[in-house]
Amino acid sequence: MTGPELAEGPVIMGMPRIQLLLLAKAPLPGRVKTRLCPPWTLQQAADLAAAAIADTVEVLTAVPAVARTLVADGPLPAPDGWARIEQRGEGLGERLAAAFADTARPGVATLLVGMDTPQLGIADVIAAAAALTGADAVLGPAEDGGWWTLALRDPAAAAVLPGVPMSTADTFARTHAALAARGLRVVTTATMRDVDTAPDACAAADARPGTRFARALAAVRAAA
Repeated sequence: MTGPELAEGPVIMGMPRIQLLLLAKAPLPGRVKTRLCPPWTLQQAADLAAAAIADTVEVLTAVPAVARTLVADGPLPAPDGWARIEQRGEGLGERLAAAFADTARPGVATLLVGMDTPQLGIADVIAAAAALTGADAVLGPAEDGGWWTLALRDPAAAAVLPGVPMSTADTFARTHAALAARGLRVVTTATMRDVDTAPDACAAADARPGTRFARALAAVRAAA
């Protein structure tokens, strides 16, 4: 896989050479964030999804990295300076494993996040990447039992993901166990809250006021 690159070598003291992936679905009404409806419309949910993607792109662009790739489902263009690949696979586990496999670079670790945590900050990503210094894998738990980030020193380790049930209350625990069973040293990051429901959206906006997501949510609530 080829794409835009920055300078070779470590970019932050104590942080391995790393690339960043954003797994995202095109923000089309009826295809994204449908659990926000009600109380909001499908178009409003799509607007919130678009804002979440934009905020996450901004954060990842500000984190020094060897490369950044949008792993897209649907008509979602690559941000400036980013590479883009299509998601492939039958289920989420297969799509995640394929994202790691299709972007693997020799000697470069990979950190993946999704579009569900618009409250994500630059420091959160850097902390997760830096944690790879003493580990083979870094897994970020989500409040709903899933996970918000996975960083792998060797992207080939993502081959365990198709065997892990996704979007369940024990997805984090099962992912952690699968990675450990492969012989990896796994560490965890701070817990994040995915935006799946209206209360989740409000909590994410409150966590980072002033973001596109927070402004989009304010507009949605004002229109109610």
